[in-house]
This record gives sequence, C-alpha cells and structure tokens, in this order.
Amino acid sequence: MDMVSSAAILPDMLLGGREQVAEQIGEVWELAKAPVVVPVLRLTVAVCLAMSVMMLVEKVYMGIVVLVVKLLGRRPEKQYKWEAMKEDVELGNSAYPMVLVQIPMYNEKEVYQLSIGAACGLYWPSDRIIIQVLDDSTDPAIKDMVEVECRRWASKGINIKYEIRDNRNGYKAGALKEGMKHSYVKHCDYVAIFDADFQPQPDYLWRTIPFLVHNPQIALVQARWKFVNSDECLMTRMQEMSLDYHFTVEQEVGSVTYAFFGFNGTAGVWRISALNEAGGWKDRTTVEDMDLAVRASLKGWKFVYVGDLEVKNELPSTFKAYRYQQHRWSCGPANLFRKMAMEIVRNKKVSPWKKLYLIYSFFFVRKIVAHLVTFIFYCVVLPATVLVPEVEVPKWGAVYVPSIITFLNAVGTPRSLHLLVFWILFENVMSLHRTKATFIGLLEAGRVNEWVVTEKLGDALKTKMASKGPKRFRIRIGERVHVLELIVGIYLFLCGCYDVGFGKNRYFIYLFLQSTAFFIAGFGYVGTFVPNS
Repeated sequence: MDMVSSAAILPDMLLGGREQVAEQIGEVWELAKAPVVVPVLRLTVAVCLAMSVMMLVEKVYMGIVVLVVKLLGRRPEKQYKWEAMKEDVELGNSAYPMVLVQIPMYNEKEVYQLSIGAACGLYWPSDRIIIQVLDDSTDPAIKDMVEVECRRWASKGINIKYEIRDNRNGYKAGALKEGMKHSYVKHCDYVAIFDADFQPQPDYLWRTIPFLVHNPQIALVQARWKFVNSDECLMTRMQEMSLDYHFTVEQEVGSVTYAFFGFNGTAGVWRISALNEAGGWKDRTTVEDMDLAVRASLKGWKFVYVGDLEVKNELPSTFKAYRYQQHRWSCGPANLFRKMAMEIVRNKKVSPWKKLYLIYSFFFVRKIVAHLVTFIFYCVVLPATVLVPEVEVPKWGAVYVPSIITFLNAVGTPRSLHLLVFWILFENVMSLHRTKATFIGLLEAGRVNEWVVTEKLGDALKTKMASKGPKRFRIRIGERVHVLELIVGIYLFLCGCYDVGFGKNRYFIYLFLQSTAFFIAGFGYVGTFVPNS
C-alpha cells in the first residue's frame, strides 16, 4: 500500500517542482525586465535604427550617383584618355608594354585548364607577354597535371612559366609576392591577375592596358565578373544578386567619385611600379587585394572600373564553400579596418573627403554596419521585442527602411526580382556568419587569419553524378547539420509562436519564414550537394 501511494505521489511532486521552477523563472524575468531588459533593448533598438539609417543614406547616395552616371553616359573611356594600341613600323612589337599574367592556384583540378587556356588565348604580341602559373597545390597528382598543361602550351610557342614554392606561407598573397621576385618580371610594366576559375576574353588586354599606358596616374583597371553557373541552384542566384549590386553600384560609384574601390583580387591589371610603391603584397589579413588597394590609394594612385568588360568565373555552389568564402570576405575587411584606420587618418597625400569616404562609407558602413545591423536587428532584436512588448520598433524602421534598402539592392539583377523574398531570407541567414566573422576581425580572435580556398566544382558534379548512376550516396550528418543556424531558427520560431499567442506586433509571418530559412540552412539543404561516393 505504501509503495502504491509513493508511486502516485512522485509524479505529483515532480509536476509541482516543475511548476515552482517555472514560477521562479517568471518572477526573475519580471523583476529583471523593467530595470534591465527594457532599457537595454531600447538602447539596442535605437542603435540599430541609427545603423539602418546610415545604410539607407549610403544606398540612396550610391543609387543617385549611378543614375547620374547612366544619364550622362560617363564611360571610363570618356573620363580618362583611351586610345587603342597601334602598331609602330619602326619599333615593331617593342612598342607594346611587357605584360605579366599571374594565375595563382591551389589544388584546382577541376578548372586549371580553363584559366590557363584563357590566359594563353589573350591577344597580345607573343614576345611581350609572360603567363606565370603560381601553383601552390599540395596534391602531387594535380601538380603534375598543371605542369603538363603548362608544357603543352609552351610547346605551342606560348611564353608560360610554371612556378612552385616549398611552402604556402602567406597563401595567395605569398604566392603572388614570390612570383614577383623572378628575374623576368623586372622587364614587365603591368601585371594582370586571374584566379584559377577566371576566363578572360581574348581582347581583355586590348581594352584595359590603354588606360594604364595613356594615364600615368592610374594604378589599377578592374573588370566585372560574369558568372557561368549562376543558374545552377537557388543559392547561386542569390549570390548573383548580391555581387551584381557590388559591381553595378559599389564599384561604379567608387570609380567615378574618388577613383577608389576595393580590388577584387582577380580580373584586374596593376601597374607594377604602383604595386611596388604601395609596398607590394602583404599577408597580414585574408583580404590581401583590398589591403593593396587601400595602400596604393593612400599613395595618390587612381583606379578605373570598366563595367562593360566581363570576365567569366564560377560562383561557389556548395554551402560549405560559400560559408568559408563569406567568413574570409567579412573577417578580412574588419581586420584591415582595425589595422589601417589611423594610417588613413594620418595620411597627408589624399584629401579629407577621400579619407572620410574610405573610413566611413567604404569600411564602416559597408564592411561593418551592413553585417551587424542585418543580423543583430532583424534576427535578434526585432524578434526580442515580441517578448518585451514595452519596447516598440517604429514602422519606418521595421518595414519601410529595410524595404527601400532591399529594392535598391535588387537593381543590379532585374531578372531575379521575383526571387527578392528568397534573397532577403538567405542574406539574413548568411548575416549570422558575416557578423561572427566581423567581430573576429575587429577583435583579432582565433580564426582571424583562416584561409580556406573556395572550392570550384567546374564540371565535376555532372561527371560524378553521371558516373555514379542510380547508386545511393553516403551522407555525413556532421557535414550537413549546422548548429548555429538551428539555434537561431529555434529562437525565431519560438518568438513567432509567442507572437501568435500573446503578441501584438504581428511579426509572426516574417519570424516563421525566417526561422524556416535558418532550419533549411541548418540541415544543409542549401546549394549543391556533392556526394561523398
């Protein structure tokens, strides 16, 4: 009898205990909410609104500049002197400047032939161009393939050099720096750089070199990227939208206003004397290209962006590769800002307006604020106001400002306007990693110098799928599940549920959609999935 009564009492005791714990948590929440949570949340909302306005002003300003440029037809060829290279009967080919073409690569099995072939196909006098393949590959089989490919082109009369080194110090920056040390480089005037998946058109040098020849103040000519696999999956379409805005608006605005923009690391031609004057390649951050551009600009050099000159390349189509790339692209600029902010302030060669542009617009708003406000405001603070109804976000901050910013971002890719909602949700998911990377860069934390080469698939996926036929593929759960995305997804989902039951903000539609996007990313159902076997 005693045993029966004890068994019956035990669940009641546990239930009562849980209710007491819940009541105690509720009491603590109520005690802390008014004096702590509400003021902190209000302050955070105010800061986020201020950052949102900064972004809005920046986007509107850049939109107006681009509109004026289009209406006035301000092409680079009109802004700077540009004349086609002409043959000189007396001088012959020596009238053409000597051009070095660098192709840095690392285990690029799927795409090395494309980049080497495209570089060797550039129109330029054969005795006035040197193709330099900088192979940091660690796979001996891939090294052999790249070397054989270089020999094949050399047998056709192409002046191509295959260069390797015994370490990977400095990663890409280290390879480029080492490549510039070879004796034959001393005879070169300009250096064009193409990553291993980039395929320049044959007339690339004919269109870019004249800017450098006829304008001694120009250090860099940058071309636009053209994505060959943008239709591969929804994730590549989202990337296309973001990068098209970067090239259509950000690069264009920097070029026509302050003759400065961030070098994209590839598809550009540098004046070697300017590169050397700026201090050459440095590996202190993961954005060696931006580092060089800022230093050259502080020396007074000008840059030109040629928006109608496109170079084909490949977007990362796996979520893993894209996350690594975005970490590098977000962490590097923040870290560079930390290292160079005071150097920019103290510089005496550029105008105060250009300094302001570099510090405020280029670095602070675009490289830091843009990442922080996207995640902190729309994925943390806004959902939190559902749980704390005492804190309200004005409609202009919650709806109107982000809507205007979104539509201004979409102008670069009109064909994808119908995907705008998906783009918003995807960018918010990626803002989690960009925000984390930004803090790592600013604080110089553990992964600040992490460099993972972006995986290029080329035709590997199609080949692999065709060769495997109907076989079942092994799926490694650890590679598919991403804990951070799932945690944020759960938080947003719970906030949405609370808003449905008790809230007054009616944010639950957005919260459920955004939480679904985080869950999809968290379980790895984003981008192309490459089977393990």
